This record gives sequence, C-alpha cells and structure tokens, in this order.
Amino acid sequence: MDLSDARWRKSTRSNGGGGACVEVADNLAGVVVVRDSKDPGGPVLAFEPQAWCAFVARVGGRP
Repeated sequence: MDLSDARWRKSTRSNGGGGACVEVADNLAGVVVVRDSKDPGGPVLAFEPQAWCAFVARVGGRP
C-alpha cells in the first residue's frame, strides 16, 4: 500500500508525554490507516472508511 500521500494527524486522545500516541490518515481514497506515532515506519492498520466511522462512533460513546 502506497502511503506516500498520507496526511497523518495525531489523535486528540493521545497524551502529550510521548506515551500512547496514535496517528490517523483519512485522506486516501477508500481507506483509513492508523499507526503508532512512535514508530512511523512500522506497521499500519487499514480500515474501510465505513468501518472506521463505526469504530470511532462506538469508542466515542455514540450508538
């Protein structure tokens, strides 16, 4: 998967102390990718946009 055009943004839930930081790129066609900000060259998780929206809604407490 080519991630060269990915625009990564850090989660607003990530702490400022360099700990549990997650970055998301949702600007790619047909996929949302997630990575550990401490390991930007490491593995990514890829989700279909609908699945990502459902996940975020559920984690955020919305049904």
